[in-house]
Amino acid sequence: MSNEEKQAPQDQVEDVIESEVAQEDAALVDELTQANFRIEELEQALAEAEAKAAEEKDAALRAVAEMENIRRRAAIDVEKSRKFALEKFANELLPVIDNMERALLGTVEDEAAKAVIEGVELTLKTLMTAVAKFGITPVDPMGEAFNPEHHQAIGMQPSTEYPANTVMLVMQKGYLLNDRLLRPAMVMVSQG
Repeated sequence: MSNEEKQAPQDQVEDVIESEVAQEDAALVDELTQANFRIEELEQALAEAEAKAAEEKDAALRAVAEMENIRRRAAIDVEKSRKFALEKFANELLPVIDNMERALLGTVEDEAAKAVIEGVELTLKTLMTAVAKFGITPVDPMGEAFNPEHHQAIGMQPSTEYPANTVMLVMQKGYLLNDRLLRPAMVMVSQG
């Protein structure tokens, strides 16, 4: 047997081995390529899932924030309603208080009239105590600086007794309801 004949089966074996290795390499390359495609698909699916989760989280946070805002606004509305529910009733009481104060302005020397005046004073004091319990307070700015937020100027007069822009006469007291203006005080203001 010649050397060539001996090498032929050996070459054949080597060719078969090389062929099998090449097939295995090709199969591995195919598997790696498929694995890479699968990894890319999984990464894309993961990115989509993360984006959806972020959207859902954002939507949930917005819903919670909206609920808190609604709850806070409702609490503020309830508090305002509680504080200022008496506003119409208080406005109806103010002329009564004004009339009682006007009744006390005059001086009377008759004993019978003095008893009536004393009764009016006690009634006014009781009424003022009652309305104060509900947050109604008078604004009597005599001698104070003019404040357009709480005072309504009826006119201005020159005065040597008061500095400029000072309340020198109160025609009608103003009133606050829980620190909110119910009625401005009607005043005469000094001119400088």
